[in-house]
Amino acid sequence: MNELRQRAVRLLARREHTRAELARKLAAHGTPEEIDTVLNELARSGLQSDARFAESYLRSQGERLGAARLRQTLRQKGVAPDLIADHVEDLPDELDRARAVWQKKFSAAPADRSDWARQARFLQARGFSAEIIRKLLKECEE
Repeated sequence: MNELRQRAVRLLARREHTRAELARKLAAHGTPEEIDTVLNELARSGLQSDARFAESYLRSQGERLGAARLRQTLRQKGVAPDLIADHVEDLPDELDRARAVWQKKFSAAPADRSDWARQARFLQARGFSAEIIRKLLKECEE
């Protein structure tokens, strides 16, 4: 069990992990009961926190991705829905973030329909909503 704890601490020393990620990475090295015990101990001692993972992830990726993509990734990592809602709500305005991403990639407003579609696909792949994309590209055309 001590070896399992050390392995978990080494993983956490590299970067923040969710409880679900740690459980998956430790699965080959212990029984589910041992893993659960170690994860509970790490959470009690403050070494592992899903909330801290969400904050860290949003701080590093929040400027480049839309809310939909951020929510999806956090959900896949095993963060609780209420934590996701709390943290994604605190992000700066999504239109401003989309504008910054768009300006970094494109130098001019869409010239024609195919260019508009290409720019919209780019923003959509980053997780920005269709409403935000329409507002931004309409704003750029004016």
